[in-house]
Amino acid sequence: MATIPAANDWWRSAVVYQVYPRSFADSNGDGIGDIRGIIEHLDHLVFLGVDALWISPWYPSPLADGGYDVSDYCDINPDFGTLDDADALVTRAHELGLRIIIDLVPNHSSEEHPWFKEALAAVPGSPERDRYIFRDGHGVNGELPPNNWPSVFGGSAWQRITESDGTPGQWYLHFFDVSQPDWNWKNPEVVKEFDRILKFWFDRGVDGFRIDVANSMVKESGLPDLPENEEIGELVGNSPMWDQPGLAPIQRRWRAIADEYQDTPEGPRMFVAEAYLPHDRLVRYLEPDRLHASFNFEFLLSAWSAGSLRTTITESLAAHESVGASATWVLGNHDNFRPVSRYGKQISGLDFSDPAPPHAQFHGTPTDIVLGRRRARAAVMLELALPGGAYVYQGEELGLPEVEDLPDDVLQDPTWERSEHTDRGRDGCRVPLPWSGSEAPYGWSSTDNTWLPIPNTWADWTVEAEKNDPSSFLTLYRTLLAERRDNPALGAGTMRWNDSPDDVLDFSREPNFRCVVNFGDDAVLVMADSVIVASASLENHGELALIGRDQAAWLRS
Repeated sequence: MATIPAANDWWRSAVVYQVYPRSFADSNGDGIGDIRGIIEHLDHLVFLGVDALWISPWYPSPLADGGYDVSDYCDINPDFGTLDDADALVTRAHELGLRIIIDLVPNHSSEEHPWFKEALAAVPGSPERDRYIFRDGHGVNGELPPNNWPSVFGGSAWQRITESDGTPGQWYLHFFDVSQPDWNWKNPEVVKEFDRILKFWFDRGVDGFRIDVANSMVKESGLPDLPENEEIGELVGNSPMWDQPGLAPIQRRWRAIADEYQDTPEGPRMFVAEAYLPHDRLVRYLEPDRLHASFNFEFLLSAWSAGSLRTTITESLAAHESVGASATWVLGNHDNFRPVSRYGKQISGLDFSDPAPPHAQFHGTPTDIVLGRRRARAAVMLELALPGGAYVYQGEELGLPEVEDLPDDVLQDPTWERSEHTDRGRDGCRVPLPWSGSEAPYGWSSTDNTWLPIPNTWADWTVEAEKNDPSSFLTLYRTLLAERRDNPALGAGTMRWNDSPDDVLDFSREPNFRCVVNFGDDAVLVMADSVIVASASLENHGELALIGRDQAAWLRS
């Protein structure tokens, strides 16, 4: 198997590109993206200049939740290809100098998983049921759920089953869709099975795992009710549903497995956590003997304001420094409204400088796409200038917007049905990528019958159209990533804030690097010959250049 040069702690500075396999590229014309499509377009990632790719779940799955309902953790969904295809992808990526991270889904399986089928066929109290979280119901005849926990996707987190004799039976816990029963992480069989899964993929050359909902696997003993009127609230402390102390020994066990590969040709393996938690709780997961990295979701969720972003950046860096970890910045992913559209909303996110920030409602509110695109260009300059690693979700490098007008009858996110058609879910950020040509499906597939329809307005945003356009998003991303590779000030390290107006973010990194992002009406004056790259053309006045509203610039200091 081909390998890439080992580099300790490579994740501390890496820029990782997220591939959503159903939507990246379709190689066989069936309207569904696949592994061969990824292999055929790895040159795009090399051209872009990223260090690694993270592939969202590629396992066998009924796809009730976009592949996060796994029926077999050690195989490939036939829609995407085979294990041989996966091996070929790892080999080719390593030949090109790219590392591979895949998804691990440890909170729940699919209802189609063999162990859950065994649990349904078994009796209450059996070893088969103990692999999941089954409980008797409340009420005279057990007709009420065991507690009041809600599902993230709407409705109750409990589903009652019919026993094999046809009578109403126990209830099982599902934090997410009803088709996603939660594992019982107090069961030694479950613990050992995930050891096996990790080693299966590490042995095949995979460089790391992104841990889905990393703060959810362990539930408080006794499964107590949530306090009355309390929301799901991952960001709320002391919830019996999230962020339990029992996560620590699991994470340490996984870290020990990853460390076994330290001296292999591919080099050290890593874990990056998905956990929507405040910084002080999040970084506990990154203690030296636990996980390696975790997404900074406050940065993603932040409103486009200097005060909010300054607050979350400062708090995040201080928290990460306290455990010796490197921050990991992210602007979007397959679960969130695309930044180009989000930043064009009147309320663009949470204001973390406000003790009680208003929640943003994106679906159904007006979008100023010109404003959103200008801000998104400045946002990626901020992201890639900060100390640490960063993730880019497929399509961000093209400036793709959220598709807010998908027809109701094509929506596939389970949130749409479980919310009784009040929450349109996440399909709008999962639409297939445009590669070339002037009409949909833009070289993505040989069929027009794509799993989600591609807008007919994306001709100017294909990879082909943006490649040679000096003003395109793709050119900006390539320029920034090339500078990031070559500039010793960028990547992991430290920064210091410079004195600036309240509506300007201005910071320096050594040696001789400065980033300025202007959120205000008054232009920021800089020396024109100090500009390395800017998010948009700067107004020049002789020796001075003006950084205008919603613009950013990288400078030599």
